[in-house]
Amino acid sequence: MNLREKAKILDAQGISRVLMRIAHEIVEKNRGSEDLVLVGIYHRGIDLANRLAKLIKEIEGFSPPVGKLDITLYRDDLSVVGPQPVVKTTHLDIPIDGRSVVLVDDVLYTGRTIRAALDEIMDFGRPKKIYLAVLVDRGSRELPIRPDFIGKNAPASLREVVEVRLKEVDGEDAVVIMEKLEKKEDKS
Repeated sequence: MNLREKAKILDAQGISRVLMRIAHEIVEKNRGSEDLVLVGIYHRGIDLANRLAKLIKEIEGFSPPVGKLDITLYRDDLSVVGPQPVVKTTHLDIPIDGRSVVLVDDVLYTGRTIRAALDEIMDFGRPKKIYLAVLVDRGSRELPIRPDFIGKNAPASLREVVEVRLKEVDGEDAVVIMEKLEKKEDKS
């Protein structure tokens, strides 16, 4: 798929700013950080969860544990993903029974990833509460899922892709809207 950058909606400073706001909102809504567990969804959700844990430590003096969730086998479209989907490892060694879990992802779109994450979380125990934190909410939901903490609302058309770039993975921090380019027909 050919894409071209249409607009940069967050730069490094903007991402830092919204993550700090989300960290404060999490602490406020949870009334502290003692029973909090952050769970990042592969891949960029994990990096965002680690950043949020550091920010919460700055605020509260306590860093909540961070788990890693791979929802590949919980997807409802596994047959569409391909015959050999790449499965990563879920690391959720933290007891979640009776605790507040914050699922962290980079972009919320249809809601299907979050539905799969909720299914998997429940296989690990019964949390007191599950919150959802996303860096970007692009809209166009297919399931009735709504985030509790949003860095940026960025409604995007079906011809657009919201691309989150993080320095841990991509070498830079940015959120850009990419536009899908039409394939030109060969008229020769």
